[in-house]
Amino acid sequence: MTRTPWNPLRAWTLAIAFALGAGTLALVPHESTHAQAGRNLPDFADLAEQVGPAVVGIRTLERAKAATGLPDNMDEEMREFFRRFFGQPAPGTPDQPRRPQRPQRPQPDEDNREQPRGLGSGFILSPDGFVMTNAHVVDGADEVIVTLTDKRELKAKIVGLDKRTDVAVVKIEGTNLPYVKVGDVGKLRVGEWVLAIGSPFGLESTVTAGIVSAKQRDTGDYLPLIQTDVAINPGNSGGPLINMRGEVVGINSQIYSRSGGYMGISFAIPIDEAIRVSEQLRTAGKVTRGRIGVSIDQVSRDVAESIGLGRPQGALVRSVESGSPADKAGIEPNDIITKFNGNTIDRATDLPRMVGNTKPGTRATLTVFRKGQTRELAVTVAEFEQERSARASSPQKDEKPKGSPAAQSIGLQVSELTDAQKKELKLRGGVKVDAATEAAARAGIREGDVITQIANSEINNVRDFEAAVAKVDRAKPVAVYVRRGELAAILVIRPAR
Repeated sequence: MTRTPWNPLRAWTLAIAFALGAGTLALVPHESTHAQAGRNLPDFADLAEQVGPAVVGIRTLERAKAATGLPDNMDEEMREFFRRFFGQPAPGTPDQPRRPQRPQRPQPDEDNREQPRGLGSGFILSPDGFVMTNAHVVDGADEVIVTLTDKRELKAKIVGLDKRTDVAVVKIEGTNLPYVKVGDVGKLRVGEWVLAIGSPFGLESTVTAGIVSAKQRDTGDYLPLIQTDVAINPGNSGGPLINMRGEVVGINSQIYSRSGGYMGISFAIPIDEAIRVSEQLRTAGKVTRGRIGVSIDQVSRDVAESIGLGRPQGALVRSVESGSPADKAGIEPNDIITKFNGNTIDRATDLPRMVGNTKPGTRATLTVFRKGQTRELAVTVAEFEQERSARASSPQKDEKPKGSPAAQSIGLQVSELTDAQKKELKLRGGVKVDAATEAAARAGIREGDVITQIANSEINNVRDFEAAVAKVDRAKPVAVYVRRGELAAILVIRPAR
């Protein structure tokens, strides 16, 4: 047997070849994994082709008017943005003194001349030409032009709009038009992929995508909104938010922006609420809502814990309109409404939505938390009219301050209410705050307030007040029910640290 002499170069060559071979073998499954991951990424092409034909651009015109304060050379899409999110005049001018406008030179037929007003988007609801968009897109327009994906431009008639929900319906003449499918918002999940189609900055049929960032986002509007990270810009307003089944789940309505452009936070109106509004607009041209006549506020965690409610929920009644359904039902300031017709009120904003969606004349049940106990009250829902504000009144100062060591220990001096003050405030009892210092002042109590309850003890007079304060555990927060004019609040006095 002949032995092959040791060859260092050959040995290194084999080692490198083996290493490269091993490396090659190791790379094969790695590349396969990446390819598989690429195949799992969402593809929006089919959705865009499916829904795109039912999405329209909306252009509004108005008759020439006096100068608006917006620069003449400003693009129409930016005009729409500033009207929606900042109002007029243009950026920078609110912080500057107003300059006199130069008289406009008359032009022929100026009263009949129309000029561009704004841009937006919309989508066709039915094959006969009903189109849904935002109320702010068409509000105040003298003429509405709808542009289809085949470049046809059709004049539209405003069927109705509802500023409270920012929903509008317009009508174009046509048959067998492409239309959208409506999805189930209840099945929409946070993290789910969604698609938007619209005309940002006038660029027609623009498709953007992202995910649902949050649901039921309370932005202070009438409806809780869907928050997404889909790129929405001026001109997208009124366009559809679409799920991966090609169904519309929302109307793109608002953006959060400091620059006028997309910043990663966009809001859409839930389609179920929008359809409910659109049906009324199509049948009656307006939306009829219920009301019960209360001013409400959120229930804080401190208040909930201090009054024994447990978790913060419900709507805290700040004031009750005289003669309103709530007044007739026996609702009182500082009541906490926890249910409406058996439906739980998690946040204060749930109540106006539930009541608003109730047909006027309906008899409903309110579940109320008052003085540590739950009770049910019957209320007949009235029709929503122009919003009213509570009239504030200040109690007179007739009595000299009276206080005890117990009251002064929480920073309060109080006195009896006169019969006239009770009548004016529609109270059976209470005590007037003559001075609030230290812990009471830190809680927000101030001179002139009327205290009607401490913890779960009703206060009719100074004697009741002294007895309630004497029972207070000064090591724990205590809830104080306060009336300030016709407004009510629950303030929490915390022990000194």
